[in-house]
Amino acid sequence: MMGTIDIAICIFYIIGILLLGLWSGLHKKKATTGKQAEEYFLAGKSIKWPMIGLSLFATNISCLHLVSLAQSGYDSGLLNGNFEWMAGVTLILLALFFIPFYIKSGVSTLPDFLERRYNRACRDWLTVISILSAVVIHIAFSFLAGGIVLQTLFGVDMYTSVIVIAVFTGVYTIVGGLRAVMVTESVQTVVLLAGAIIITTICYNKSGGWAGITQALQETGNTGKLSMLRPIGDPSGMSWLAVVLGYPVLGIWYWCADQTIVQRVLGAKDENHAKAGALFCGVIKILPVFIFVFPGLMAFVLMQKGLLDVSSITNSADGSTKGIYTLMIRQLVPTGLVGVLAAALISGLMSQISGALNSISTLFSYDLYKRIYPHTSDKKIVTVGRVSSVGALLISIGLLPLINQYESLFNGINDVIAHLAPPITAVFLLGIFWGKASAKAAQYTLWVGSLLGAVVFVVSKTIPGSIIGRIPFMMMSFYLFMICLLMQIALSYIFRVQHTEESQKLFWQTWKEPLQAKGWGGIKDYRFQSLLLLICIFSLYYLFR
Repeated sequence: MMGTIDIAICIFYIIGILLLGLWSGLHKKKATTGKQAEEYFLAGKSIKWPMIGLSLFATNISCLHLVSLAQSGYDSGLLNGNFEWMAGVTLILLALFFIPFYIKSGVSTLPDFLERRYNRACRDWLTVISILSAVVIHIAFSFLAGGIVLQTLFGVDMYTSVIVIAVFTGVYTIVGGLRAVMVTESVQTVVLLAGAIIITTICYNKSGGWAGITQALQETGNTGKLSMLRPIGDPSGMSWLAVVLGYPVLGIWYWCADQTIVQRVLGAKDENHAKAGALFCGVIKILPVFIFVFPGLMAFVLMQKGLLDVSSITNSADGSTKGIYTLMIRQLVPTGLVGVLAAALISGLMSQISGALNSISTLFSYDLYKRIYPHTSDKKIVTVGRVSSVGALLISIGLLPLINQYESLFNGINDVIAHLAPPITAVFLLGIFWGKASAKAAQYTLWVGSLLGAVVFVVSKTIPGSIIGRIPFMMMSFYLFMICLLMQIALSYIFRVQHTEESQKLFWQTWKEPLQAKGWGGIKDYRFQSLLLLICIFSLYYLFR
């Protein structure tokens, strides 16, 4: 249990974030007539690159990541760090190939973009899928991870702690809109990183530094835990081939076609700031392997050395290691710093939820409600968005018992994404790279691909011994993607494309075209920054191969 000082730090932090969110949301630039909705949902399209990068990172990294990446580090070493470094590659794709169309078309939501490139049916389908994914993936899973942490640290019932955080986060998000979300997320990112660095430093010193870590792993025959690239046939199901083939399917949907993430980019001041913000996030995404995954690996080392007692979680009813991160905090961190680390965990939880709520309100208001009532005023649209946020919170809390059945939260969330992403990734990729991709083909690909993914998911869970149940989720994601890709290509020849004046401008004529766009000069050039980030990622993979 936490001491009085640590509890006080957490309480002051939560209140501080609430006040900051309310202040930034209520003291926003006064919107002109007809612009209230744009100000609320997209912060008046005035956000600059540092805040975009920090906000992208904060929306992605939640309490779930701190808890589950540490768990994966303890169980399987650095393996799940692939999700962090490969994200840098997909953020480069976002900056180079997707952002120009999103900014140029002036859309408020990604379903809106899909309608302009394809048709209204595609927009409707993506809206529903995006809202559902935001509720389940971005909020419900985060609530579960946060509930586990807060119950362990404070001794408060999981549902009680989740409801309290939901109320605090919901208040400033619902009142302040995207501006409040991004301002608070920037602060929360700094707190989250500071907390992660503290626990990493403590664990590193107690492990005896790099020499102590490698020696302990050698003595126990676990040197493979330091490898990011596993051989084909690895029991984890995440061989280097599965990562190379499967991750881009998940990553392109998550980073390039998911409203919760891309909404930060849509609020950018201009295209240059949007690109720079995405690449800045790619740089920050290098850190989680060292400050989120590595502490879990060091916890394994400390356990081997007898410096960390894990019996309380390994001897629990389910034998799961979900609580390894909070166990490290309780046993290794001195009073005072425990409060800082708890605040970091709460930061991750609040930032993820606030970002998802804002995207849900935007999608529901623009892509559903305004479609039914096209003459609705901006003031009414904002009100509808706020009500939909409240509904999303309530549904997410109701889903907690269902998703708590996953032994690994991180694998659970990626398992869901692996069956959801393939048709969306295929439709977006062909949409911007192939002019012959037709509206009807995209529409049927989304419908059939989503149904196929749902069927495969159900079969894999209900009949685990079947052929489908034995396929690792990363490879399954790739197989489903290839089916969707081939389906859309074939259907595009059956249902020929009929471009509108607008859709004719929303795909690249050649692969060189996006690299020829003008941008900031010198070291700010998006091409130079992209190349530098790629070199850095490949170098790290070489070191931890």
